[in-house]
Amino acid sequence: MLFLITAILVVLLGVYIALTGAQMPGMLGQQVLTLVTVTLTVILSRRFLDRRSFSSLGLTWKPAAIKDLLWGILISGGMMGLIYLLEWWAGWLHFGGYAWEGQGAGPVRAAAAEALLVFVIIGWDEELLSRGYHLQNLAEGTNLLWGVLLSSAIFAILHAVNPNFSFNALAGLFLSGLFLAFGYVRTRQLWLPIGLHIGWNFFEGVVFGFPVSGLADFPRLLLHSIDGPPLVTGGVFGPEAGLILLPALLVGAACLYWVTRGRTWPSASP
Repeated sequence: MLFLITAILVVLLGVYIALTGAQMPGMLGQQVLTLVTVTLTVILSRRFLDRRSFSSLGLTWKPAAIKDLLWGILISGGMMGLIYLLEWWAGWLHFGGYAWEGQGAGPVRAAAAEALLVFVIIGWDEELLSRGYHLQNLAEGTNLLWGVLLSSAIFAILHAVNPNFSFNALAGLFLSGLFLAFGYVRTRQLWLPIGLHIGWNFFEGVVFGFPVSGLADFPRLLLHSIDGPPLVTGGVFGPEAGLILLPALLVGAACLYWVTRGRTWPSASP
């Protein structure tokens, strides 16, 4: 169904561009198209294939949802800060200044705000699909452990089209999928994983200036160069492909456990 809806929207977009002479949408426009496609696909699949509500995926809205979103962003931001400090301490990361020193504060703020919006959409899309539809349907068909493992493997494989993808990147993204799934398992809601995903990408790419899963076409607030061993730093793919990811995941998992201690959510409604 995802491919069918995507094909229909792409055809409609192509017809619109051909008739109006409009330009192809940029990155933000492409993400909005993906947002519509993924969300609509999951809504229809959940209702007509699973015979269950959309909110039953873990989208119950209550005050704790806002707290989970903010905690997720904060924790993943701290994880990326830890990676930055470890690489700087090891002498592999060489600070080169701030983006606004050469580009001006206004353009940098605008570019960062657009990138944040892009990452909000990506966080919603990928968590709705991976920790939402994939994990939960696989868990119902097998068990929670297999649901987590299989959905994390699918999550990693879906990034195979990214530039500079490698086996190390596959392994790192699989572990990252397990980490994000831990946020769902602890709360049985998607808000914490969504916050983690948004903060992960934004702090990794925009704030600390690393490639985001092989993608480097994002504005960077902190400018630097890295000359450490790619096996550790992840090289041109970014931290997800390096051993530097492991201590960050361990610290992040400990933070998730602490933040969610004593928490209980009601079972999702059918």
